[in-house]
Amino acid sequence: MTEPHFAVGDGYAVYRGPVTDSSFHRHAAFQIAIGDEVAMVDGSATRHQAAVLVVPPMVRHRMLAAADVLTYFVEPHCAFADRLRKCCGTSICAAPDLRGPRAEDIGVHPSGVLDPRLVAAPDTLADRGVPMPSLVAMVGLSPQRLRALARQQVGMPLARWRMWARLRRAAEALRAGESVAGAAVTAGFADQAHLTRGMRDMMGLTPSAVLPVLRGHSRRAT
Repeated sequence: MTEPHFAVGDGYAVYRGPVTDSSFHRHAAFQIAIGDEVAMVDGSATRHQAAVLVVPPMVRHRMLAAADVLTYFVEPHCAFADRLRKCCGTSICAAPDLRGPRAEDIGVHPSGVLDPRLVAAPDTLADRGVPMPSLVAMVGLSPQRLRALARQQVGMPLARWRMWARLRRAAEALRAGESVAGAAVTAGFADQAHLTRGMRDMMGLTPSAVLPVLRGHSRRAT
């Protein structure tokens, strides 16, 4: 059995290890799932199975159990997401050419397709101390235009993107040793219950389920 591993980088997260059946959820990032045979079910109950599956942002799905899966979550403002937009469109698809991506190639570089002002928003989105008027002033857009750009170019409401950015910050805090309640506050959630609801909705997981993986303990991910 593969020892679970989780890491968060600039614009991406990566998990390697076993998975159990998840609940239905929608990511605010692209997911690349790699294994001997990865299986998922989408919102219309269609089963998808391949060595590499890509799930675009906001596509409802759930993963089926597997002994060993390498999963990347690629945030939509990264250059690697530009490649994923071209290959998979708006539905789950098989992508055999993506079997061996390197973590250092996935984040780091900003998108060359998205509006640069939208690309500049993610780090600020995760900051709980920055209200929307301040955010739009920083990126030089009106609230209406920023929301419209998010829907047009990354396919999701700005609030969902902000939730994803905060979940990533919460994962970083949990990995650093904070309690679930402390990580919720650090990431800008109202409380621990708010963090739990957000993680279940966007990842099909709960903080208690991912905590052993984030801390490096050998327990199956859900």
